[in-house]
Amino acid sequence: MDAAPFFETVSEGPGDGAAFWLVAEDGVRLRIAVWGRKATGGTVLLFPGRTEYVEKYGRAAADFLQRGLATVAIDWRGQGLADRLHDDRALGHIDRFDAYQRDVAAVMRAVGLLGLPRPFHLLAHSMGGAIGLRALHEGLDVAAAAFSAPMWGIRFPPLLGPAAWAITAASRPLGLGLRATPGTGGNSYVLSRAFEENDLTSDAEMFGYMRRQLSEQPELGLSGPTLIWLHEALREIRALGRRPAPPVPALAFLGTDERIVSPDAIRARMERWRGGELKVIEGARHEVMMERPEIRQLVFDSAADHFSRHASRPVSPPRAGQSPQPAGSE
Repeated sequence: MDAAPFFETVSEGPGDGAAFWLVAEDGVRLRIAVWGRKATGGTVLLFPGRTEYVEKYGRAAADFLQRGLATVAIDWRGQGLADRLHDDRALGHIDRFDAYQRDVAAVMRAVGLLGLPRPFHLLAHSMGGAIGLRALHEGLDVAAAAFSAPMWGIRFPPLLGPAAWAITAASRPLGLGLRATPGTGGNSYVLSRAFEENDLTSDAEMFGYMRRQLSEQPELGLSGPTLIWLHEALREIRALGRRPAPPVPALAFLGTDERIVSPDAIRARMERWRGGELKVIEGARHEVMMERPEIRQLVFDSAADHFSRHASRPVSPPRAGQSPQPAGSE
């Protein structure tokens, strides 16, 4: 693996942070960052949300390293410094949601080559929660999983849900699928919102941390998704919702002030997850790992404890030669 650019100053993570280029099986170039390779408690596979990039999780990596865990995070295809899939770099796009599983496979090859400490644990945020749930169904090699505001449903105003399905489904045959989803274009979210009106965090300092990153390294930014991306996301959410929970110990975090993903979908999933636990955090918004200090401590303590309790759980090896199942094919 070749070294990749890494903006250590804005990341504010452990001093041993490094980034590497990966290439997925379909030739798309990705980027990972790794921290804490000498940790002894295992490795957190951190699956970010839409628009995110590895530097955003430098502070999270420091929190995990304090608890004895290494961290690896990824720039998914179409965001961060990974290959962008639209002529307009500002727009998030993907042709099929199951393509993210190729990125997951590339990460798993990389953690093996880097010799990161076992056991592996999944921590998936927002869009990463949908990718991570699919990966668990595909046999992801982890002892336990945790989810932060997972995208198992998207929060629409009451009358817009059916319209979103209809509009996005028609966009591809009409040749409009590469257009931005209405109301989501322009600048990245944290640069276009004042702290007082943001849906991500109630902590002004953490909001400033995210804003500084994109102000100093604007090439990391991403604005809204294309209509095709949204349709593919809706199809994947529906497909995952039809499947039972995978047999992996799971913990999910949900803020009481969640405004981006569907709290009802998260509650419904965790109620059906055998042995699963849902932690509802009073006053937290979408980014529980970017919240006020007391919330952050609760999240990282809870996740590390969850991982520790299940560290010795036997993990079935991934099924050899298995290719990702297309989204919506169940």
